[in-house]
Amino acid sequence: MGSRVPEVIEALVALGRADAGLAEVEVSDGPEVTDTSAPDWLIVGFDGDPAGDMQAAQTVGGWSDLGGGREEQFQVTVAAIASRGDTDVRAARMRAYEIGARVEAWLRVDPSIGLRSLEAAVEASQLTQDQTEQGVQAVLLLTVAGRAFT
Repeated sequence: MGSRVPEVIEALVALGRADAGLAEVEVSDGPEVTDTSAPDWLIVGFDGDPAGDMQAAQTVGGWSDLGGGREEQFQVTVAAIASRGDTDVRAARMRAYEIGARVEAWLRVDPSIGLRSLEAAVEASQLTQDQTEQGVQAVLLLTVAGRAFT
């Protein structure tokens, strides 16, 4: 089965790693094993929950013409995570939204994210906030959704 999802994930990771506005943010392609203690993350294709279901993306599609073309509608999970060593939930929340805003900015400038026959946007978001003994963490989950032709 042909899918554009791998290209979308790679393009989003590349945009994150090239974005000077995310210079202090660890940009990750899915759940990476690392020894970094970075407080801020942008994770493409993972919700940031190691106990979660690990779903990276989902698609639906159908035929667009009799010549064999296929339209694919996709959704890719992107997590903007801000952790702090204190209990300032407002600061963590604002930082998570700052990180997430970079993704939205890329898609506004170029909804194709540099890929042919594709358009995407941030379709939905979900915020979770948690206080632990290590401090507060805010996780902003974004759904980057769009359609593409294969």
